Amino acid sequence: MGCDNKYNNAGVSNVSKLDLVIAGGGSAGWMAAAMLVKLLGPQLNITLVESSEIATVGVGEATIPPIRTFNQVLGIDEAEFLRATGGTIKLGIEFNHWNGPHSNYLHAFGSIGRDQGFASFHHYWHRARAEGLAEDFWHYSLNARAARAGKFAPLSHIANTPLDGLHYAYHFDAGRYAKLLQGYCLAAGVRHVDRVIEQVLLDPDNGHIQALQLADGATLTGDFFIDCSGARSLLLGDALGVGFDDYRQWLPCDRAIALPSERLAKVQPFTRSSANAGGWCWQIPLQHRTGNGIVYSADSLSDDQALVLLQQQLTGPALGEAKLIRFKVGRRRQQWHKNCVALGLASGFLEPLESTSLHLVQSAITRLVKLFPRQTINARDVQEFNRQAQTEFESVRDFIILHYHLNGRSEPFWQACQTMAVPERITQRVALFKASGRLFIEPNELFTEPAWQQVMLGQGIMPESYHTLADGLSAQQLAGFMRDLDTLYDRALNSLPSHEDYLRSQAKV
Repeated sequence: MGCDNKYNNAGVSNVSKLDLVIAGGGSAGWMAAAMLVKLLGPQLNITLVESSEIATVGVGEATIPPIRTFNQVLGIDEAEFLRATGGTIKLGIEFNHWNGPHSNYLHAFGSIGRDQGFASFHHYWHRARAEGLAEDFWHYSLNARAARAGKFAPLSHIANTPLDGLHYAYHFDAGRYAKLLQGYCLAAGVRHVDRVIEQVLLDPDNGHIQALQLADGATLTGDFFIDCSGARSLLLGDALGVGFDDYRQWLPCDRAIALPSERLAKVQPFTRSSANAGGWCWQIPLQHRTGNGIVYSADSLSDDQALVLLQQQLTGPALGEAKLIRFKVGRRRQQWHKNCVALGLASGFLEPLESTSLHLVQSAITRLVKLFPRQTINARDVQEFNRQAQTEFESVRDFIILHYHLNGRSEPFWQACQTMAVPERITQRVALFKASGRLFIEPNELFTEPAWQQVMLGQGIMPESYHTLADGLSAQQLAGFMRDLDTLYDRALNSLPSHEDYLRSQAKV
């Protein structure tokens, strides 16, 4: 079921075409297979091995906008994708009760208002709000206004203006997405093996993975391996012994319960995250059902207590049984080691608060394509892959920590989050924003300045001052600036159909 490993002890490839083995399916495995066969197909023999006896964790997915680029590179038509996956549109995430029992804000995708020179829009809004010349901050986000109004159609920019249109992602059934990609891969020549992996065999000379021994006694050899085996990390963790950095000191939740329910009467184009006494609940609207779940700490809630809180948030009858998921938050210290790269849960996990799980898979695949070995596995390439992976993972981690640390709730679980020591980058950013409204984002960070602004404002951090450039407008000019933005957003919003009508036209709901 394969051929001899083409990387010899010196790491030199003896032939041009390499045997790539992907261990595990699900979204991560089939995403990797699809992109690699699309971009590197002529250089690779790709085999994906998974077992239909082993269930995947996937309970439905909410994503962020880069997923659209991934599908576009594969050439997947959006309407076909929405039909195949039960997909809906996502314009942002609504956060309920994070700053107290009655609080509510939206982390909307895309830009807010329009920056002026070296000062972001927020500074002008801050001054205008203080002088009674502006509405709520999110009034100047087209994404937020469309989400609240339940409207959507693709809109790259507002006509005859420099203003951005709608930035969007999707909600979809992760199992259906994996099936869609599986069909794509099989049509492109990816080999699919349905077997249980019993053992990982290592080369005694260099410690590389040599083969996977399967339950029927066969062996599947390869030159390069991708570990998509889930949290057990069968290849990178178990076989190659790569350690794990635990993030529980900052992200205390370690369990989730998922429970789907009937489709919402009106499918809104946003994800909902609602904080409760010991964690938070999600609601993901799909065409055919609603995905619901609760994320919590076993130290704060029992499983029975968590299930009751989850059942209280259901908007319709449950479909099926509740599914308990135990997880550990953190990452493998190297995500590429020897001739193996781990993706998805095998590489680490950050809880689903900001819908980044599939994006981390996507970005790791992109990184792997850019650094994929040709004739040698170059140590410098491996080092760079791991450096970028760590930087990205920790950046996303810190953004999620921000939500917990800035909460305004009174329960012991949340009080502990308020007082915990957080990474210095978070402390510095919050302090700077609180003092002057300034934010500086490092190159290649996933979450933008408007994203950080929305979470900090939404969870109670109002800057004490604003940039002096905002004083450069007269009160009349400032009022006109805000009024013009409002008018342009109103015009764009009025031209949009409802989200339901869009789905009917594209996905044949």
